[in-house]
Amino acid sequence: MSTVRIALAALPFPESPDAAVAAAVEAIAAAADAGADLVCSPECFVPGYRALGAPVPPATDAWLSAAHRTVADAAGRAGVTVVLGTERFVEGALRITALVIGPDGRPLGWQDKVQLDPTEDALYEPGSGRRVFTVGDLTFGVVICHEGFRYPETVRAAVLGGAQLVLHPHYSEPEPGSFRPTAYAQPENTFHEAAVLCRAAENVCWFATVTCAVDGSPTTTAVARPDGSLLAWQAHGRSGLLVADLDLAMATRSLALRLREAPPGSRQ
Repeated sequence: MSTVRIALAALPFPESPDAAVAAAVEAIAAAADAGADLVCSPECFVPGYRALGAPVPPATDAWLSAAHRTVADAAGRAGVTVVLGTERFVEGALRITALVIGPDGRPLGWQDKVQLDPTEDALYEPGSGRRVFTVGDLTFGVVICHEGFRYPETVRAAVLGGAQLVLHPHYSEPEPGSFRPTAYAQPENTFHEAAVLCRAAENVCWFATVTCAVDGSPTTTAVARPDGSLLAWQAHGRSGLLVADLDLAMATRSLALRLREAPPGSRQ
């Protein structure tokens, strides 16, 4: 049996871009101390998710490149694979992305957000394509926020590409007067947490979602088993690492592999 320990960094929304980098570095060290093989941060944690009007300063390519090097150095020191929710420039256009860094501190590549939320259209350019990453016995993919909640084919494409685990960095904040959950996937809540369980069950893969610790947030950080049941979740608004051990043998991908017409570019 091959088991992988993951850590999901449910961190408070960063006070500044530099504070975001420092918090990411601290989370990597904490994940290593917890024996984790991989740590994932929320969507756009470095420098901070700006699309809902948060006062995040405009990013520059130079600042982002330096921030990414700092995080990569921390990954190498800790010996932990890092999935960093961040931004990057591609031919002068800003994208929401996840930077994947191996345990030796070397970047393994990017997974850009392909399906933007309509509120992001004026700020970001969508990426294209899906890829998977392999470190040791684990093959994983990344889908980012809106695309994982509302475009299930993004998750299936990663699983058809070999992913046993799909990571889902996202960000959500409460609306005035909205329901304040006290448990996971309550019927009174929005559909989003139930969608996490669906993404796992419909593909028979592990699905791990991580967001910032925001008081009153409608979603929280959680891990769903390949049968669609809930393995672990963080109390809404509580900061800290959510650590979980994943039995990779459970991720058979059997239902995904039964798809009669695979999405373009996937492999079976």
